[in-house]
Amino acid sequence: MAKAAKTAIKTKDAKAAAEAKNWTKVIKAVRSPKTGAYTFKEAIVHKDKIKDYLAQK
Repeated sequence: MAKAAKTAIKTKDAKAAAEAKNWTKVIKAVRSPKTGAYTFKEAIVHKDKIKDYLAQK
C-alpha cells in the first residue's frame, strides 16, 4: 500500500521530480495495549527504509 508523491513530479525541476519518486507514504496499524483497538500511524519514508519502518515497534 504505497503511494508515490506526485506533487514534485508536476514541477519543472527534473531533479526534484526524480527525488520525489523515492519517497513513499506508509500507513501502519498499531494496536493499543490499553484498549486493544487499532490506530493508524502515517509516515513519509524513503523507499529503501520501508521494511525497517514496518519492522519497528
